[in-house]
Amino acid sequence: MTLIQQIEAYVPFNEQEERDREIILSALKTYPDIFTRENPVLHMTASGWTVNQSRDKVLMAYHNIYNSWSWLGGHADGEQDLLAVALREVREESGAAHVKPFSGEIYSLEVLTVDGHWKRGKYVSSHLHLNVTYLIEAAETDALTIREGENSGVQWFPLDEAVQASSEPWFREHIYTKLNEKLKRL
Repeated sequence: MTLIQQIEAYVPFNEQEERDREIILSALKTYPDIFTRENPVLHMTASGWTVNQSRDKVLMAYHNIYNSWSWLGGHADGEQDLLAVALREVREESGAAHVKPFSGEIYSLEVLTVDGHWKRGKYVSSHLHLNVTYLIEAAETDALTIREGENSGVQWFPLDEAVQASSEPWFREHIYTKLNEKLKRL
């Protein structure tokens, strides 16, 4: 099943996901370059809402650009298998070795705004991340490592504390809270 088919089959959790689903589908059908950063306005990203086996803790990294604890994820960088991207990013950003998806199904959809910022000495203009989130399990016993230049901390948080650890109001109120609500319904 193609990514477009997966997103078309995905049942939105709320109005935010419903509206964002429409935008992501439209962009996928319109812009062939959104799997790379060559499109300066919008590109595909994948995230993992990464939980332990008992699903009572979330693995987060302190993201240097946003100065906030956040989920793990990143750019597709040409890869169209976004589950593979999410798994790669969780491993790279946390050092966790034992990482697996709960399923291959999409867990959540988001259109995220990214403010302009400096990265590796270059200015990156404000843009959109068309994000696909997957529910990922990582072994809580794995050694965690910082990804130099990208994050300055990696740790497990109880579900509610993970939401509060973020200093980004939109993520706290609309994304992380939603992801936890969905997790509690599994």
